[in-house]
Amino acid sequence: MMNLEPFEARRAALIYNPVARGLSRHPHSLQRTIAVLARQGIQATTAPTTGPGSATTQARKQIEAGCDLIIVAGGDGTINEAANGMLNTGVPLAILPGGTANVLAHEIQIAGPMDRAAARLAQWVPRRVSTGRLQLSSGAPRSFLCMAGAGLDAEIVSRLNLDLKAAAGKLAYYVAGFSHVFRPLREFEVLVDGRGFEASFALISRVRNYGGDLEIARGASLLSDDFEVVLFRGTASLRYLRYLLGVALGRAHRMSGCTIVHGRSAVCRQPEGSNIYVQVDGELAGRLPVTAEIASHALTLLLPAEYLAREESLAAVRACA
Repeated sequence: MMNLEPFEARRAALIYNPVARGLSRHPHSLQRTIAVLARQGIQATTAPTTGPGSATTQARKQIEAGCDLIIVAGGDGTINEAANGMLNTGVPLAILPGGTANVLAHEIQIAGPMDRAAARLAQWVPRRVSTGRLQLSSGAPRSFLCMAGAGLDAEIVSRLNLDLKAAAGKLAYYVAGFSHVFRPLREFEVLVDGRGFEASFALISRVRNYGGDLEIARGASLLSDDFEVVLFRGTASLRYLRYLLGVALGRAHRMSGCTIVHGRSAVCRQPEGSNIYVQVDGELAGRLPVTAEIASHALTLLLPAEYLAREESLAAVRACA
């Protein structure tokens, strides 16, 4: 059995995105959250982000100043940035849902308003988890906690109306998706641990949740040391309506054109004459080619005990299968 002893923090920093949808729509939630943390003996100072990439700098700065816990209130993009400033430090990361999709919060069973989630933080358990490490053709490597996607979903992210996203949340993703329905797709080569496949959408995932109640990589786990890679074939966008139905019914793994494999590395190659986008944790990252690799036990994450118990139970079932 895994150790379920809670973590005790002496000095914490709460990094938050002031324009995140969950915070901008509920302006007093931050103050309530700070008060809830204080009642649990967690004295947290606030550190707002100031623009893209600033959460990474904030996390590093707060750790250097002596914080032994970093709390992030925001969406998956802000969580991703903060985590990139915390790798291999041993300082735990705790997350509170404050964004649009809140994929990671859904995955680890943290729900409800931010202050209500924070009320349980003192009972959460630190656990070392592996992360993904993404390398594009240029720029520094970037780590991710949830997923990287190449092809259709990244194309949808590239077409997001950010003003609509701020006002309407997930609706902006559906609008961008439906605008792509009649556009042709390009397939590209994907190598998973050296094995070759073709896909027009490749999801390289560490989590089951894809946003809300959708689960695409149903065998993925933050506690595993690999990716679940879900590959969809087809050049007609309308075909993805069938795939979407299969995902909603939990039957995508049985559908023709869908391949699911596990591996510690995935390489997506750019087809000649095409520009295919890549997204990381819901944010546009660039274009193919891209390489994703597992970075073992790179981050300490505070996790609810019920999530750890669920993952332990599922791992036992898979081991007996």
